[in-house]
Amino acid sequence: MPTTTLLIPTTDGRADAFAAFPDDGERHPGVLMYADGFGLRPALRELAHDLARHGYYVLVPHLFHRHGPAPLVELPEHIGEEVRPALMAQVMPLIEAHTAERARSDADAYLGFLTARPEVAAGPVAVTGYCIGGLLAMRTAAAHPGRVAALAAFHAPVGADGPDAFAGITAEVHFGHAESDLTPEALDELDRALDAANVDHTSEIYPGTVHGFTMSDTDAFDPAGLRRHWDRLLPLLDRTLSDGRGPGTKQR
Repeated sequence: MPTTTLLIPTTDGRADAFAAFPDDGERHPGVLMYADGFGLRPALRELAHDLARHGYYVLVPHLFHRHGPAPLVELPEHIGEEVRPALMAQVMPLIEAHTAERARSDADAYLGFLTARPEVAAGPVAVTGYCIGGLLAMRTAAAHPGRVAALAAFHAPVGADGPDAFAGITAEVHFGHAESDLTPEALDELDRALDAANVDHTSEIYPGTVHGFTMSDTDAFDPAGLRRHWDRLLPLLDRTLSDGRGPGTKQR
């Protein structure tokens, strides 16, 4: 599975990124994948490779490129609870500096770059994200209703911008929440906001999970939660990007 290092032109310089895609010379549907706050690292490459194996071109940009190339924070091989507070103290200022305006500007650049790649099939794309990346995926889908056909976000603060933020979304949506992040009452409130915005969605709490459950290099990792994530994400992409012809369908 090839991995290519890329530089994406943005209004504030070039964002480093990587892409994973099938090595078959065909064009495949595009997926823009937003990392969690810890950024580009082997765990994200593994997720991108696993998705690409199903027949997708997966672009993963460095979210905080304005502060320098990745990695901005030196990460251990495993992010345990004993080191998380110190790491979050370094990451949170980067997250806070990444305003909604910056996120929308970057989304324009990322989508333009993705859809122009010779390996990417014509037509709409999907956006997916983890933690803060899920919020960025939501903002991207809302700002580009004609270009984004699917939106998936996992253990993400998707309601952070308020219910009005869902109004522009025309993509089919799946939100997978950590049990530690959202109460059933908060889930009901979120579902009502999505229904009011006429968003075609599924939104569920993954049993027994804590925030970050998809990330294999953290103490939060939950194998069952990751499997459920794939069980929801792959059919969503198949329905919206592959015309129902099966996961990994090649598109010319």
